[in-house]
Amino acid sequence: MQGFRTSFARTYIEDVKNTLDDMVARGFPEKMAEFADILCTARDRGKRIYIMGNGGSGSTASHMASDLNKGAMVEGKPRFRAISLADNIPVMLAWANDSAYEDIFVEQLKNHLEEGDVVVGISGSGNSMNVIKAMEYANSRGAVTVGMSGYDGGKLAGLVHLSIHVPNFYMQQVEDIHLLIEHLVTSMIREEARAENEEKEREEGNGGP
Repeated sequence: MQGFRTSFARTYIEDVKNTLDDMVARGFPEKMAEFADILCTARDRGKRIYIMGNGGSGSTASHMASDLNKGAMVEGKPRFRAISLADNIPVMLAWANDSAYEDIFVEQLKNHLEEGDVVVGISGSGNSMNVIKAMEYANSRGAVTVGMSGYDGGKLAGLVHLSIHVPNFYMQQVEDIHLLIEHLVTSMIREEARAENEEKEREEGNGGP
């Protein structure tokens, strides 16, 4: 049993590493820079960022909203206005019970979404119908859409303005990397803003640029 566990751990870690190497070769760092630009533009314009997903992806949506609202907050910058659509359990249950499970996200967007808002959909398979339906609505209302998918990308990859695809068919590994993506982009935003503040302080200390 110990041998199986050790071998499994090594293989699992190697698979995640190989997937990340593949993504880097396909322009992953550049996509992260573009993702950060989309999020910061929404922040600076006072737009909202809606994030959604099912199961483990739902917890990633909640985690990302938390990291944007608190972890990426830097003095001198506006605060993010991020909302996880996976957090209001009563409203999700109401729509699932009274309408259909595929409506649990889109009907929430209909209450709040405005042109220029950002909608982030997370789906391991790329084919979660409640995410797809919400993204189609977001596109129709002039929102900026970002999709985080796995497997072959599914329908989500071809539906959004920015597709961040994890080319891996093991759901847990896809979810691992999706969480890494949200940590990477929120950390990037925070550290960039801190560096800007430090540079400004240096310039002011030297009497200006």
